[in-house]
Amino acid sequence: MSLMRFLLVHAHPDDESIATGLSIGALAEAGHDVHVLTCTLGEQGEVIPPALQHLDADHDDALGDYRAGELAAALTALGAIGHVLGADAEPPRRYRDSGMAGAPSSRRPEAFVNAELGEAIAAVRNVIDAVRPDVVVTYDNHGGYDHPDHIQAHRLTCAAIATMAQPPRLYAVFTPLSWAREDRAWVASNVSEPGFGIPGEGEPFVASVLDGDPQETFAEVVVHESVAGLARQTAALRAHATQVTVFDGWFALSNDIAQRLPGREAWAAMNPRTGLVMRR
Repeated sequence: MSLMRFLLVHAHPDDESIATGLSIGALAEAGHDVHVLTCTLGEQGEVIPPALQHLDADHDDALGDYRAGELAAALTALGAIGHVLGADAEPPRRYRDSGMAGAPSSRRPEAFVNAELGEAIAAVRNVIDAVRPDVVVTYDNHGGYDHPDHIQAHRLTCAAIATMAQPPRLYAVFTPLSWAREDRAWVASNVSEPGFGIPGEGEPFVASVLDGDPQETFAEVVVHESVAGLARQTAALRAHATQVTVFDGWFALSNDIAQRLPGREAWAAMNPRTGLVMRR
């Protein structure tokens, strides 16, 4: 593959490392120019270390600025260049983490879900125009796991690209069902750390887990598998210490549910006008 420029659009700090950290690390390792656009600073996140819990939105409400530092460290570990949505506006505009659907934080006027669409689409387009990527990657129309800010990031990215006469290629992050089952079985067999939950065999998967053989089901699929990329992803996740606890081969968020670090990630080509992954 000739050297290319990539832009990955994410909702909060740590999303880039959790959902696409291996891909970013592998691409950077191979010499590609990789950029990450983060739409909010994750102000509504839950804080894992007790000594830092005063930063959260219910206390000092200083978590966003702290997570900006974590994001910078993670991007350095991954080998990517960071952008924050609205930071290049005049005057600069900051979109706030909306929290989960229905939360009081989602009703704040500065919440990302309440962004004026024309302004926010233009802000995304400004970053795309500045970076000039060959490839843009974001969530599918479900936002990966139905988080309102993820869905908004998907919506704005698709809308911005749909305005372009010569758009970059657009992909959505997804996980094949067969991989998700293998990862869940691995966690059940390998995680015995006290206090961490193991997903049950019959529990539903998130919306970005898609059924069907990827190569036969989807119009175009890109798969990244990389030892070096996994090492960079693991280092980046450790940088997000307020949000992630990292172990050997797996990690957990504040819900203490174990998730595997499988060493592989997949993207599927997406139609920006419909916002849907393209199928054969």
